[in-house]
Amino acid sequence: MNPVKLVGIVLIVAGVLALAYGGFTYTRSSRQARVGPVVVSMQDKRTVAVPIWAGVGAIVVGGVVVLVPAGRKRRGT
Repeated sequence: MNPVKLVGIVLIVAGVLALAYGGFTYTRSSRQARVGPVVVSMQDKRTVAVPIWAGVGAIVVGGVVVLVPAGRKRRGT
């Protein structure tokens, strides 16, 4: 499989996932304090929203990459 076609397929899958889930959440350790043997840390949950236009754009660009045939090299004329 052509690497360019593989990138197109990955873009399509990423766009579909972005539209299906609308974003993703991750956990980040933010603060840590040590008082003698006691360690206090705090974890923040953050959510990143993926805009609808980004998901649709990824699907469109991926579709174009997959469907448009690659150019061929011409021999010298």
